[in-house]
Amino acid sequence: MAHPIYRHNLTKIDGKPVTLKDYEGRVLLVVNVASKCGFTPQYERLEKLYKRFRARGFEVLAFPSNEFAAQEPGSNEEIAQFCETKFGVEFPMFEKISVNGSGRHPLYIDLIRAQPNHTKPADSKFESMLASHNLLPKNPTDIMWNFEKFLINRRGDIVGRFSPDTEPDDPKIVKAIEANL
Repeated sequence: MAHPIYRHNLTKIDGKPVTLKDYEGRVLLVVNVASKCGFTPQYERLEKLYKRFRARGFEVLAFPSNEFAAQEPGSNEEIAQFCETKFGVEFPMFEKISVNGSGRHPLYIDLIRAQPNHTKPADSKFESMLASHNLLPKNPTDIMWNFEKFLINRRGDIVGRFSPDTEPDDPKIVKAIEANL
């Protein structure tokens, strides 16, 4: 029987319906993304990570969200074009969704339930910076900001959650990906 995480219906950024089951058996890095964020350059490192491990069964799945300081205002078409032209993104992109609040996508409900806390770099100041600007989410298990990352193993278990300021090529993420390939 397939893991419950694979039951989620999704829509690719071009409007095509898919399910997460289409990615069953692969190691997945699920990331909420935005085009006008200080972390937007992470697209380049996400693409490099994708190219490095794709042949071994790894996928990056990107979900644009406009919830954090309205840093993803574009349409799905504009987002796709931006990612392709600016960063050469080839990994799967999905339609814009909500990752927090009452409209939270069911996939993110399951991701957060399975991994309520994120790992952050030892020298991280990002969370305290958000707090100083009164931008931390009210619920500490909510997605903190753009570019939070969840790692799903080949069986569908959510095995890691990484803060927005954890770079995609951070040794902790790379080691976790390699351990699950």
